[in-house]
Amino acid sequence: MAKVVDSELVGVFAVRMREERLRLGISQEELAHRANLDRTYVSGCERRLRNPSLVSVERIANALGIPAGDLLNSSE
Repeated sequence: MAKVVDSELVGVFAVRMREERLRLGISQEELAHRANLDRTYVSGCERRLRNPSLVSVERIANALGIPAGDLLNSSE
């Protein structure tokens, strides 16, 4: 079984990424396609099983149409 990344920032990123993806009404597969990433990587990011690089954060943010910083700040 994969281990969850123990980082508050990774947790915020995972939640914000999923919120924005659902807001757009797109699947993980579609997000991965738009970001030029593998679907399993996107899934792992949402489940906190991956520690995304800054390049990946930027690609995902661009695919979601938002600034990268929006994925690193809690929506609360």
